[in-house]
Amino acid sequence: MSRSSTAWSNWAGNVTDDATVLRPRTPGEVAEQIRSAAGEGRRVRPVGSGHSFTAIAQADDLRLDLTGLSGIVSADRGSGRVRVLAGTPLRVLNTALDLLGLAMPNLGDIDAQTLAGATSTGTHGTGAGLAGLAAGIVGLRLVTVDGSERWVDESDPELFGAARVGLGALGVITEIELACLPAYRLRAVERPDSLDVVLPRIQEHFDAHRHFEMYWFPGTRRVQTKANDLVDDDVHEPLAPWRRRLDDELLSNTVFGAANRVLTKAPRAVLPFNAIAARALTERSYTAASHEVFVTPRTVRFVESEYAVPREAVGDVLADLVAWVERRREPISFPVEVRVAAADDMWLSTGYDRANAYVAVHQYHRGDHRAYFAAFEEIVAAHAGRPHWGKLHTLGAEQLARLYPRHGDFVALRDRLDPDRVLTNDYLDRVLGP
Repeated sequence: MSRSSTAWSNWAGNVTDDATVLRPRTPGEVAEQIRSAAGEGRRVRPVGSGHSFTAIAQADDLRLDLTGLSGIVSADRGSGRVRVLAGTPLRVLNTALDLLGLAMPNLGDIDAQTLAGATSTGTHGTGAGLAGLAAGIVGLRLVTVDGSERWVDESDPELFGAARVGLGALGVITEIELACLPAYRLRAVERPDSLDVVLPRIQEHFDAHRHFEMYWFPGTRRVQTKANDLVDDDVHEPLAPWRRRLDDELLSNTVFGAANRVLTKAPRAVLPFNAIAARALTERSYTAASHEVFVTPRTVRFVESEYAVPREAVGDVLADLVAWVERRREPISFPVEVRVAAADDMWLSTGYDRANAYVAVHQYHRGDHRAYFAAFEEIVAAHAGRPHWGKLHTLGAEQLARLYPRHGDFVALRDRLDPDRVLTNDYLDRVLGP
């Protein structure tokens, strides 16, 4: 167990700190460090891979680096129950599960996050019948500020409802038990289309596939859709290696990154570039293991805001966003991502008691996102939009309490578990109250 002072930055580079870092190697060391910090009146923030765009992991005193807690603790192939240390990166977990013949029920398109970081911020994938990643948690080990360890599951419905998407505000998660599925394969069908054709029928697309998502290219009427559905284990229709390198490495990362560096200095060329980029993507279909289909390489850095809106509102949200871009001609080089997820029962989940469509806006990390993201927030506010906790938003506790029905219950539980606010920072003070 070590302690040192190091500079830290999140993945996007928009959040930094220079806190003292603690590097526990075991759950027991986590408990010891938390108990010691609380006794000294210190403030602690746990951090995983730093893939949140908000300052949720920013530390102003002590930073608890959980990357030393990585790996599978136990696995039962028959039941699909797997216990995993909290700091395990999703990419490591996916590989380990595959070797066991198991898989996560759903994933997002980035696998850099740690398991606890992804679930605690409400990370999700897409699929009308599937809730966010935290819905797969059947139990977790929580270290509270007095250093005690509690196993939390359905036997404690209040804490279980709060802690699965807990923002690192109730305690530090050291271990998670997941309900996994037998490993499965998906067929991905990706094709270019017209916004005017897809958007009016997007609810049908959501319901017709296990997973469906759409990308709209700002300044154009072009979209790219991706539908993923189950196939038998013996179906192998791999994507040709040259095609994967061309699409995922060259066009989507190398060329796209170089173009964004140039376009930052020539903003008027951004929207015409989008028209070219949209037409460069052609249809493709392939099968692969589920995690290989879900995850897409992301090497071009960006900042992101994402809101959940009721499923039926997604058409109006997109129409308003399209109209704003056409009116303002804002230089937005990244496509807008549209996904869907089922309702769940986790108190601070965007999906609490509501099936949602998710709309995510991005901007190159060296670009100016302020006007774009502000307009987006105004649009989703008209539809009771709930922000993703790890993605940029400007809402405070009073506004969030109106959007999340159990927000007040969560704050009351936080008052009991961490009355002295050991596990806090400015971001949590804003979204939960001091």
